[in-house]
Amino acid sequence: MSMATRADGQPSEPHAADSHELIRVHGARENNLKDVSIEIPKRRLTVFTGVSGSGKSSLVFDTIAAESQRLINETYSAFLQGFMPNLARPEVDVLDGLTTAITVDQQRMGSDPRSTVGTATDANAMLRILFSRLGTPHIGPPAAYSFNVASVSATGGFTVDRGSEKTKTEKVSFTRTGGMCTHCEGRGTVSDIDLAQLFDDSKSLSEDPFTIPTYTGDGWVVRIIAESGFFDKDKPIREYTKRERHDFLYREPTKVKVNGVNLTYEGLIPKLQKSFLSKDRESMQPHIRAFVDRAVAFTRCPECDGTRLSEAARSSRIGKLNIADACAMEIRDLAEWVRGLEEPSVAPLLAKLRHGLDSFVEIGLGYLSLDRASGTLSGGEAQRTKMIRHLGSSLTDVTYVFDEPSIGLHPHDIQRMNSLLLRLRDKGNTVLVVEHKPETIAIADHVVDLGPGAGTAGGTVCFEGTVEELRASDTVTGRHLDDRAKLKDTVREATGALEIRGANANNLQDVDVDIPLGVLCVITGVAGSGKSSLVHRSVPAPEGVVSVDQTPIRGSRRSNPATYTGLLDPIRKAFAKANSVKPALFSANSEGACPTCNGAGVIYTDLAIMQSVATTCEDCGGKRFDASVLEYHFGGRDISEVLAMSVAEAEEFFREGESRIPAAHRIVERMAEVGLGYLTLGQPLTTLSGGERQRLKLAVHMADKGGVYVLDEPTTGLHLADVEQLLGLLDRLVDSGKSVIVIEHHQAVMAHADWIVDLGPGAGHDGGRIVFEGTPADLVAARSTLTGEHLAQYVGA
Repeated sequence: MSMATRADGQPSEPHAADSHELIRVHGARENNLKDVSIEIPKRRLTVFTGVSGSGKSSLVFDTIAAESQRLINETYSAFLQGFMPNLARPEVDVLDGLTTAITVDQQRMGSDPRSTVGTATDANAMLRILFSRLGTPHIGPPAAYSFNVASVSATGGFTVDRGSEKTKTEKVSFTRTGGMCTHCEGRGTVSDIDLAQLFDDSKSLSEDPFTIPTYTGDGWVVRIIAESGFFDKDKPIREYTKRERHDFLYREPTKVKVNGVNLTYEGLIPKLQKSFLSKDRESMQPHIRAFVDRAVAFTRCPECDGTRLSEAARSSRIGKLNIADACAMEIRDLAEWVRGLEEPSVAPLLAKLRHGLDSFVEIGLGYLSLDRASGTLSGGEAQRTKMIRHLGSSLTDVTYVFDEPSIGLHPHDIQRMNSLLLRLRDKGNTVLVVEHKPETIAIADHVVDLGPGAGTAGGTVCFEGTVEELRASDTVTGRHLDDRAKLKDTVREATGALEIRGANANNLQDVDVDIPLGVLCVITGVAGSGKSSLVHRSVPAPEGVVSVDQTPIRGSRRSNPATYTGLLDPIRKAFAKANSVKPALFSANSEGACPTCNGAGVIYTDLAIMQSVATTCEDCGGKRFDASVLEYHFGGRDISEVLAMSVAEAEEFFREGESRIPAAHRIVERMAEVGLGYLTLGQPLTTLSGGERQRLKLAVHMADKGGVYVLDEPTTGLHLADVEQLLGLLDRLVDSGKSVIVIEHHQAVMAHADWIVDLGPGAGHDGGRIVFEGTPADLVAARSTLTGEHLAQYVGA
């Protein structure tokens, strides 16, 4: 930084404010970090690298970004803080030089049925204002064009008491015009329920007739129905009178008394619609989702034709388009339409709307439409959608924190993402990026490499410096930075094919293709070219297809690898058998829980607006189990000691001898195969990184019986060194007689494939066609597609 010059020509002393050029972290111990101390330059692009689980997110998100957010919250009044989440101070000695942090993470956007790309950004709100000003006929304010607002009208009166004077009754009326379709309530789809999948009508209520999850004979839900007084409990449902059947299926909420308790009875269909069908399918638990798929058929709403809007909202137009037509257009086409509007009265609104839509195109999401349900976006699409509001921001000296922004991006799209990151930096912002892709690491001003391993073997800073210095270092990342998978000399021969004919889901344009079986087949193409539509919507689904998608693992502090994989069940049974007691004793979420902390291992003290304090439970010492349970042993270990083992230790422990449990050994063996040998069995799922969760999910699905595995971007969150291990796993699956179909952008997986199907040439309506089918060597030789060009550069051809 240049120093100012005094009038006498001598350089002046630097200003005190110019000394704050670094973010200083000292003694960070969050999760697996081991007293990390580091200085990060401000107004530079710093990339954090390291194997999955090495502590990158713990340092960047859970320490730096979390403390920035906590300090900002503390500037509000105590009253306002009472409405905010209580954020605990990270485990760190000193954090200095922080600026306002804006985090853009991989979390999926809200999966509410009424949440769309337009509602999740400001685009829908601006379109509604535009139509309320320019649309003809004029139907009302912006809310009249919103499918989230219902039309309401009411009349009534209130009495004014004027003391000694007479009281006066005044009439009032209230009207709100909304744009919601009344038939589908703004969802765009209606449900047709198969009653035969809900209950066995040959049985009576006393015979437990329901086949609905949670509707068990002794549960409160069934007791309310049986004891409501509307039905004979011993009469088969098929013999109900017309009135009884209506009450059973459709009765409005009615107060009833069951065993002296006032409760509400409601017909079965509206109750199901509120409890199960109001949720997005992807956010449901697996057994609930299976029931909904079996019992409910979702069809396009016949009243609004899937637009979610009322007839009045659809009748108002600007030119030839109504707001439903505008939202259904690809965003890049909508941007062109908005550019053609010339109306001085709404000029500021049009300028803002144009900028927002152009940002979608610039960030590579021009192929989306505003009516696309936000729950259907991939992790990468969701992250880029969140970035849009920051692209035109006038804020400077802000810390932007990104979690693998290259996820879900074709190599061609990564170049565009890199330029956006550099633009944010060049405006005077600090940009912190957690990343594995060499293409994004290459643009860094400063690199911090954490490791050397994962979990307890990581948590230290192995390297700080430039990209060139990293390349010359002896760290795991440095050694693998220039790794390039080679094209195979020979590829496997297909043993059959999955035939796809006339596929037209989403943007697919009557695609005919044969997906080879018995080989590793990789589906490639730029983001939005139609890969997921081809594989998830068009591939015929014979028995034995195992699909591993990108939906995130959900879990609380009480969930861990042992509970998620089902490993705890055979362990509990083995402990119970060896000690002649109940299996429930060996669950910290059941009878074996420490009574003081209820099996959490920690005790939370709520301090109202102050951060909650978590202290290790003194009675169980954080082991989560009652002391009496720990007296029972199996193979010389108590249950808490078994859950404290790493996967590698557990594999050896369950393999042979008196502690041999074949079922448990198979599960930990699969976890070790996907590279999770360092995880402890009882580690809370909330502490796992994105890459670790992806591989844990893969380990669970490897147990599914199936001949065809469909994997959606399995390299998500994986370090360069971990990708090598994944390729070995895919090879083992194929060599064991399985067929593996992978949707992937990573060039190492493409180069390792036996067969490639490339979609494109572009995204949205510019994609949806097969532009190449063949071996990776043929693709490189032809260089006829964007994928071919980037793969040729990668392998050095």
